[in-house]
Amino acid sequence: MPVEGGSSSGSTSAARHPKQKRKAHSLSIRRTNSTEDRPPGILRGDMLEGQDSKLPFALRNNLLDLFSQIEREFETLYIENLELRREIESLNERLTGDGQAVEGADATKGALKAKASHSTSQLSQKLKTTYKASTSKIVSSFKATTGSRALCQLLKEYVGHRDGIWDLSVTRTQPVVLGTASADHSALLWSIETGRCLLRYAGHAGSVNSIKFHPSEQMALTGSGDQTAHIWRYMVQLPAPQPPPDVSASCDEDQDSSDREEGEADGDGPSEVPTVRVATATLKSHQGVVIAADWLVGGRQVVTASWDRAANLYEVETSELVHTLTGHDQELTHCCTHPTQRLVVTSSRDTTFRLWDFRDPSIHSVNVFQGHTDTVTSAVFTVGDNVVSGSDDRTVKVWDLKNMRSPITTIRTDSAVNRLSVSANQRIIALPHDNRQVRLFDMSGVRLARLPRSNRMGHRRMVCCTAWNEENQSCNLFTCGFDRQAIGWNINIPALLQEK
Repeated sequence: MPVEGGSSSGSTSAARHPKQKRKAHSLSIRRTNSTEDRPPGILRGDMLEGQDSKLPFALRNNLLDLFSQIEREFETLYIENLELRREIESLNERLTGDGQAVEGADATKGALKAKASHSTSQLSQKLKTTYKASTSKIVSSFKATTGSRALCQLLKEYVGHRDGIWDLSVTRTQPVVLGTASADHSALLWSIETGRCLLRYAGHAGSVNSIKFHPSEQMALTGSGDQTAHIWRYMVQLPAPQPPPDVSASCDEDQDSSDREEGEADGDGPSEVPTVRVATATLKSHQGVVIAADWLVGGRQVVTASWDRAANLYEVETSELVHTLTGHDQELTHCCTHPTQRLVVTSSRDTTFRLWDFRDPSIHSVNVFQGHTDTVTSAVFTVGDNVVSGSDDRTVKVWDLKNMRSPITTIRTDSAVNRLSVSANQRIIALPHDNRQVRLFDMSGVRLARLPRSNRMGHRRMVCCTAWNEENQSCNLFTCGFDRQAIGWNINIPALLQEK
């Protein structure tokens, strides 16, 4: 092919020139591959003469020295390789004579594998013997729980909030209704039997973090992220009850549920329900979020817990601040009052909970308890002389008020524990977890059951709170969570205790 600007023969010679150079270079390397075959009297300079190379003579001589060293190294490795092959063949012959040879040249590996297999068999037998008893205990515990059918039944779902539900409570007087506190700035009252929303409280300007009902009057106490607590009155009329749905499941149903989108809730919330917007009393002495509030025995005073690291005691009639309870090093997470005595317990992120005694008006003693290693999410009184505390350290501890030096029971779980509750009559602890589980334990730490959590029922996001309903045996436990719904459960307590 003609090339522009010159003859074809000239272009061909120019194109071949690089190949000739590479060939000469490779020949020069091959000539130096063996120093032993070099004729005597021939120097390196003579070997390099006549070779087409632009490298300086000293540099080329240095390269020849380096290649000679590489050659000697390879010769050493080659000799060692031959010796190793001879040793392998010798070992293979010995193993063949003993009848233990394996195919190919990996006979030594086969012998090692046979020995390792024998050792593994012995170890496996030892493990089986050592852990046979404990395994039997685990299996028997699973059988006991799995066999208890229909101990925990989902009866009703209360859907209507537009954001996660932080807290719930049940009235202590007639009519018995369920109250829920939500991050959507509202508190709702529900008919327990029908699941219908009866009333909305919309007086707060922030998330409603807690709700508690007066022990004898139709009044509610709510704490909010707007740094206030509100006391408000309600009047509701219960609708006619409807037959409960036929829904039952085992308490230990292990199927995981797929999270549903938040916009797929059953309904967009109660559209036309009576709404209360003005509080009877507004308690506003905190400098931070009011995370919890509760009535003292008798209902004449209330206590509030805040992120400003303090708890306040108020008079209900005058809304006057009576005492400020300080001492916690970090934000408070919960507060609870004793059902029959003037005692208050507050929990905090500082890993402690504190017991405040107001039985003597002149003395306000306080005891600090450091039984946890992470945030104490809640601490509640029981009807007896016990306090039950739950924590982010995945433990729940039961304490005796007469001797609070160390817990009498420690329950270890696999997830952080949120606002727990204790059944007043049967003293059963309901533990809501971050992993969407709700577990039931007795006061001695024995696990009784786990509420169903499957594709068909249960919470789809973190469970925040539980509350017992001692007035209604058909629907006696309520749970709420981040999935914007509260759920009413029927716990067959006699059968549950019999299973234990």
